[in-house]
Amino acid sequence: MAGPPLGRRAGGSWLRVVSTAADKAGGRLWEGTAAADTHVPRSVPRPRLRGVLDRTTADVAYRTELTEYVSVPPVTSGTPALAQDIALPDAWWSELKSALGTLATVPTDRESVRQNWVDRNFRRFLGIDPVRIDETTTGHADLHWANLTGAPLVLLDWENWGRLPVGYDLGLLHAYSLAAQATAARIRREFAHVLDTDAGRTGELVALAQLLQACSRGVHPALAPLIACRAEELTHTPVPIP
Repeated sequence: MAGPPLGRRAGGSWLRVVSTAADKAGGRLWEGTAAADTHVPRSVPRPRLRGVLDRTTADVAYRTELTEYVSVPPVTSGTPALAQDIALPDAWWSELKSALGTLATVPTDRESVRQNWVDRNFRRFLGIDPVRIDETTTGHADLHWANLTGAPLVLLDWENWGRLPVGYDLGLLHAYSLAAQATAARIRREFAHVLDTDAGRTGELVALAQLLQACSRGVHPALAPLIACRAEELTHTPVPIP
């Protein structure tokens, strides 16, 4: 039956199985890994896709993906957020900046963040009128510390990549770093050319609003007040109490 993705090491590869109702197979998330392997330049460090196998029963569709196994562990395991500061070499930050810059140039019609979500949810989670997303870029769309390895850098989990607001990826990573003040400051410093622009602030607000929605469902309870504080810092408006 349909359920969450399952993954495990298989020799020198990583085996991942996703499932869904048979009538819901296909679409952006289903095809994300394969689409990234085809369209994203190899200079963006990520696991190579080795094969895809689809199988459908009367009720459930399965997709099995075989990618290369990445031996370098992600920065965090079991959580996307940092609980304390980490020491990453300057070269790692340069690699991340280069990878995101290259990814931004990839043309795609995949849409990871939609204006209609902003229109429906900004007042509820940020207490402000919806912003207009005027500048978009191609991004990872799930940029957090469990999807980034330590040195050398590898970006993991490509199912959701696509067009999103400028500043969204970096705003998401920054939000997941708020409990580690020195690391959060490093992100703001390394990516000030994005985050300190009007478009960058818009993208960060979208990321914060989506995280506040997750927090309203009980996710990231320790991080929730820090995310709310960051949102209020940018909007000068109290975040609505759930």
